[in-house]
Amino acid sequence: MTDQGNIPGMESTTETLARIFKGSDSGVGSQIADESTRYERINAAEFKRPARTRRIAVANQKGGVGKTSTAVNVAAAFAQTGMNVLVVDMDPQGNASTALGAKHNSGDPSVYDVIEGRATIADVMQTCPDYETLHIVPASIDLSGADLELADMPDRNNLMRHALDDFLADSDVHYDYVFVDCPPSLGLLVINAMCAVSEMLIPIQAEYYALEGLGQLINTIGLVQSNFNPELLVSTMLVTMFDRRTLLSREVYEEVKTHYPSIVLDTTIPRTVKISEAPSFAQTVVSYDPRGMGAIAYREAALEINNRSAVVLETIASRRNEE
Repeated sequence: MTDQGNIPGMESTTETLARIFKGSDSGVGSQIADESTRYERINAAEFKRPARTRRIAVANQKGGVGKTSTAVNVAAAFAQTGMNVLVVDMDPQGNASTALGAKHNSGDPSVYDVIEGRATIADVMQTCPDYETLHIVPASIDLSGADLELADMPDRNNLMRHALDDFLADSDVHYDYVFVDCPPSLGLLVINAMCAVSEMLIPIQAEYYALEGLGQLINTIGLVQSNFNPELLVSTMLVTMFDRRTLLSREVYEEVKTHYPSIVLDTTIPRTVKISEAPSFAQTVVSYDPRGMGAIAYREAALEINNRSAVVLETIASRRNEE
């Protein structure tokens, strides 16, 4: 349906849907009206470039919680606003590379070559076909043995940090956001990611099992803070695969919000087929189904993350000064 909201005397999409479904108990009608309202609101929202590059690792050692979906879709949401975004895929499965349309077959130049010192980020970086300001450092199955190979290397925990520092210092492009997509583990690849960034974004599935490993992840982050990266901050938690129709989803959200009130986003990511379907077309859901609830929710999450930039960067700076 075409939005005619800017033409005098014509109804907007939201007004038309509200009139059609006025007084209706139809869940479908309410959902359509809600989607349209939120879509128009997020389109009108103002995103502001952060004062400094925000470097964010997206991690959860539990698989299937929407970690990679969160990394690529939040990155795409920022790129859609014209911001410069870099995604570093540190997961040997290469799912983030797939979703962003990057070539990542075994033997192709990838993040594996970067952490092994054979190439720079600039050498292996690719541009996402859907967004010219979104760049991806791909990962392939070659990365699967890296944990063992890194074990005997000097300064093994900071290999990605050095590579990223050098790239950002030499790049002609100022990147507003860098996202590092971590594998579902707590090995050396994840430690490298945590040492290379200043922030952690933790996606949490709206199920009780998802809460069980959260303490272990927080403990690992604490060890990295104490021993390797004092400025590392858990800045964001995002509840994914949320079903507002179930009591369980609401209870899990409230539980997490109670324990981490200042970092859990108000936005939740719904469980939708489109989010998991999009990567099979080498796309994010933001480009694949832009008017759907998945895309809208990820764009709303990105807006919340963006709006917190000043506070987060100030906190990181204060930690840096305390070192």
